[in-house]
Amino acid sequence: MAAKYGTASKKSVKRALHKMKAGTLKSGKSKKTVKSRKQAIAIGLSEARKKGAKVPRKKQIDISAARELSRGPNADF
Repeated sequence: MAAKYGTASKKSVKRALHKMKAGTLKSGKSKKTVKSRKQAIAIGLSEARKKGAKVPRKKQIDISAARELSRGPNADF
């Protein structure tokens, strides 16, 4: 089976995590400092996608499933 992520994308994520730990990783328009490990990984993968590295597509959730999730498991229709 083929690898899910390419080496370039792994390097990009590693670089983002190092920047986060150093306190220099910023996100979005507001340029706030990233404190979450998950957010740092997401930023690294996003940068890798822009460069054309091998990264799986983002998961897309359909609208009906999102509505069901937001209503909760015991919602009456």
